[in-house]
Amino acid sequence: MQTTSGGACHPPQLGRKTEPLPKATPLVLPKSAAVVLASDSGVLTARCTRMSLTKRFAVDAQALGLCCAVLSLSARAAADEPRKVTEPSVLREPAEITQVADAFDDHDLFDLHLSLGYEATWTSSVIRRDTALAQPGLSTGGFTQSNLNAAQYKQTTSRLLTRADIGLYKDVALIIRVPIILSDDRQLTGVDGSETQQTVALAGDPGEQLFRLPFKSPTRSGIEYLAVGLDAGIMNQARDSTKPTWVIGVEGRFNVSEPMHACNTNTSGLNQAGGQVQCAYPSDLNRNGKSGEYPNADANGSLEGRFSGGRPPGVSRGTTGFEAHTYLSRRLKYIEPYGGFRSLIEFQNSSSDYGATDLKGVLANHPPLRGTLLFGVNVMPWEIPDQFQRITLDFRFTGTYVSEGRDYSELFDALGSSDAPSLRAPNYAEYHACTPGKDCSQATSVVNPQSEKVYFTGITDVQQHGTYRLSTEFTWQAGEYIKFHVGGGYTLVQSHFITFDQACNPAFSGDASKAGPCHDQTTTSSATTVSGTPNPNYRRTINDPGQRFKVDDSHAIDAFVNATVMF
Repeated sequence: MQTTSGGACHPPQLGRKTEPLPKATPLVLPKSAAVVLASDSGVLTARCTRMSLTKRFAVDAQALGLCCAVLSLSARAAADEPRKVTEPSVLREPAEITQVADAFDDHDLFDLHLSLGYEATWTSSVIRRDTALAQPGLSTGGFTQSNLNAAQYKQTTSRLLTRADIGLYKDVALIIRVPIILSDDRQLTGVDGSETQQTVALAGDPGEQLFRLPFKSPTRSGIEYLAVGLDAGIMNQARDSTKPTWVIGVEGRFNVSEPMHACNTNTSGLNQAGGQVQCAYPSDLNRNGKSGEYPNADANGSLEGRFSGGRPPGVSRGTTGFEAHTYLSRRLKYIEPYGGFRSLIEFQNSSSDYGATDLKGVLANHPPLRGTLLFGVNVMPWEIPDQFQRITLDFRFTGTYVSEGRDYSELFDALGSSDAPSLRAPNYAEYHACTPGKDCSQATSVVNPQSEKVYFTGITDVQQHGTYRLSTEFTWQAGEYIKFHVGGGYTLVQSHFITFDQACNPAFSGDASKAGPCHDQTTTSSATTVSGTPNPNYRRTINDPGQRFKVDDSHAIDAFVNATVMF
């Protein structure tokens, strides 16, 4: 190492003849300066030299230029330097599930993501029924089993998925979604010969058959719902590498189209003679589209409601939903594991067929609650930051718990459009004490004919159950402004009863005059104990143990493709 008397650095000889350096123009440095020296091994190191207050030294201009160049290279090579405004931001984007459009972020003042996709779902289930038949494979006759084959259910649904993500501020976005059902086709056919035993497998009251096989619902189409939500990034790994990416959000789902109504494309009567309309009103007892045909002997008016003709099949659930979710992810080189939770609460609208919610005897008067737990991993095997290009593979497991509640089941259309009198005749909402002067020997609590009439709509009490889904997704971000998604999944549904109502509500057992048939009598005395209030939604021919319907071997396959443009 050679230095001038003033302390300036000269390159090492490295075994080469050294030409005399031309005289350099001296430069005056400040009191403190960084001096770059060349070691014997050729490795550049930086040293900081403190100069005295009264003495400064001069260095050669060439040496100073070398020092500045090396310092510049060192600054570029620093791995922990803050991201510059001009650097591409594709590597800052987390997994798809935790991405949030934002605004007023560095040079990007506004984000708008528009997505358009198509999804197809194929669902298949076996409908079984309780039975006490003493036959091989069914029952010994001494107890009830849910293994009588009733029907094979199949549903094919096609959806157009539209979505807009609008950045509002840093890691805050407004989300608008409008899923549009292009076609929803449902049908019931025989399973293992059940179509030849319909009078047994689908029996109602004596002489009744609830519906016939094959059964086909009309094709439904329209807007499923309008969703408006807000996502916010609580943490962002791109902003602070010591923390994961954490997103929370809420979404409201609003009904904007006709709610679903029970329909049957076969308009010929099964239990009642004469032609019928495709989608009858629940209060149309013979489904012929004409009201006022059944006078009520016990009260003013008619057993039938006021209506004219039929109504459309509808397409929406007829509910207002509130969904909340939270997702967490962490990028680890080429993978990004994630997990999260979401929940959905629905409230039925007055225009839907859910019916009244303030009836005392009803046990389940609301749609089911849904809680979902999911986890997965994003694999990013290829990306070119300078060109905003990336390939992502997503592998995910989703488990959902569905609580007991009133819902559209696989037999919604078949039972709701039945012309069996046991399902068409209304139940009265209340019982009252037997009127003095009338025959009260059989019962002290009788039907109140002045109370509300409750008609069967096809919506039934569905037992709690779980659904489990495995899915995969391929994402190709082709450039700064566009990306494509394609994927699919397999869903398995736990076996559960779909006609699960109970005869009495034990929460109201203090008034014997309103108990109706809800009482117990011991064998040792004639005294009775009130066990509750009658449930007006209860239908003996489908809810009694030995008559209930159950979904078994239920699964679904879905596939989707989607394109997103990003501004």
